Amino acid sequence: MPVILITGASSGIGAALARHYAEAGTTLILQGRDRTRLEAIADACRAKGAAVETRRLDIRERASVADWLQGADRAHPLDLVIVNAAINGGDPGGDVETEAMAFETVEVNLLGALNVALPCVTLMRARGHGQIALISSLAAFAPLPDAPSYSGTKAALLAHGLALREKLKPHGVRINVVTPGYVKTAMGGEYQGWRPLELSAEDAARRIARGLAKDRDIVAFPWILAVGARGAALLPEFLRRLGMSGFKFKIRVGR
Repeated sequence: MPVILITGASSGIGAALARHYAEAGTTLILQGRDRTRLEAIADACRAKGAAVETRRLDIRERASVADWLQGADRAHPLDLVIVNAAINGGDPGGDVETEAMAFETVEVNLLGALNVALPCVTLMRARGHGQIALISSLAAFAPLPDAPSYSGTKAALLAHGLALREKLKPHGVRINVVTPGYVKTAMGGEYQGWRPLELSAEDAARRIARGLAKDRDIVAFPWILAVGARGAALLPEFLRRLGMSGFKFKIRVGR
């Protein structure tokens, strides 16, 4: 029976993934920082027959995260870990990000993600099997000028994940990197700007689960945006700048 751990499971893609995987015989271990929303998702998953455990935890707290993961794995050896928790980047007024915002984004989106992923690598490698999915973004391929820290952290996850995938393949551990386009979530709703081909969180969850089941190295969608994003780095700068000009945005005040 599968054991699936999901971070950032109290809303958005994480919550949709929890609901997608919830069924009789599945154990879900869900992390979030909003206790009320996390428990509501847990109750919805239990109603579908899944066994659910929750943990309110800040993924920036490396020692606490490692202790939690080791304890969870002792109780229920982890089959799939989806590293999803993240925050937005960017300045609410559309200006250059402040240093505080930039470092917070790096601490959550990159260091926090590695605080979860790397202990799981150690645990899974020791027993010779397991799967870890890193939730990145199409911004990893086509960086958003209004969110340099967000784009940078997602690009780092992409590179780190693909490198780990090759290194860990002989040890029975699968690493996948997920690069969604625009997804309708509370976090995504803070962006005020053009959001082409936006998908529901439920649709995104189905696409992610399908890609992970097929063990794709990169699970990228929707395909039209994915092709454009992956080709953007090959364009001359003036064409890339022209193409990205339509993706300007501001962050909703009160985030």
